Amino acid sequence: MPSAANKREFQPVNIAVLTVSDTRSLDDDKSGNILVERLTTAGHILADRAIVTDDIPKIQAVVKQWIADEGVDVVISTGGTGLTGRDITPEAFKPLYDKEIDGWSTIFHQMSYEKIGVSTIQSRTTAGVAGGTYLFALPGSPGACKDGWDGLLVHQLDYRAGPCNFVEIMPRLDEHLQRSKT
Repeated sequence: MPSAANKREFQPVNIAVLTVSDTRSLDDDKSGNILVERLTTAGHILADRAIVTDDIPKIQAVVKQWIADEGVDVVISTGGTGLTGRDITPEAFKPLYDKEIDGWSTIFHQMSYEKIGVSTIQSRTTAGVAGGTYLFALPGSPGACKDGWDGLLVHQLDYRAGPCNFVEIMPRLDEHLQRSKT
């Protein structure tokens, strides 16, 4: 959370929103709309938005395009994190990670447990860093998107938040890529 003692200025980040669904369109994508509304209200920039079906190559194609795009700092997806046969977002995201953000799932489940109890165990939410871009895979329910944004992302994507946040380390996320080029 932003600290009163912290004098840093807010720094908007460029966020792409991906909805993974076989049935949604922009007209009825409640979860995607919630994320767009929340990120823009917070002062961030909607860099892009897409809806793709539950298909690993299609998901990875869009995410890889965004990872390569210098105008995208963060990708937030909604949908495909459950246990059914069509839920494959973690399988699409994890091979792309340079590093997984292990604590993401732990904290998300802790928050979720307070609201929906043991049903939170059915989510396979995941997060990581790929090519200097943050990737967050949220469940597809509007409530889970609200929880993920309001409980975690709004704070970690705020440069003013202390004692530390994702934004302040963004310039160093791809150091390993820069070292290998020299």
